[in-house]
Amino acid sequence: MLVVTTNEIQGYRVVRHLGLVRGLTVRSRSVVGNLGAAIQIFFGGNISVYTKLAEHARQEAFDLLVEHAQSMGANAVIAMRYDANEIAAAVTEVLAYGSAVVIEPVTGSAQEAPEGGGGPWAGR
Repeated sequence: MLVVTTNEIQGYRVVRHLGLVRGLTVRSRSVVGNLGAAIQIFFGGNISVYTKLAEHARQEAFDLLVEHAQSMGANAVIAMRYDANEIAAAVTEVLAYGSAVVIEPVTGSAQEAPEGGGGPWAGR
């Protein structure tokens, strides 16, 4: 799955727009995790407990976005974005969204259409 933040993919053309796709996760840190973060806040610097939580939440939202796009028959997602909102104290939602499309290489292009895999940074 090719996922990009741009509206176009060089060397490919969009042959079909399938619609909006999204991946949504809601996460919170445990009381123990919050205590660890409070200690890190006291000393300053990177709050690794929250950094790991944010990275895990973004990855999960991204994976759900890709699953949604695949279920619609897409082989790419364009205009991908993240959004995050605090729902309650220490509870955050992370949304990954974009446009699911079917792409094909431009005639004469040496590139081939993406097939499976690719991870969160594919096409970037």
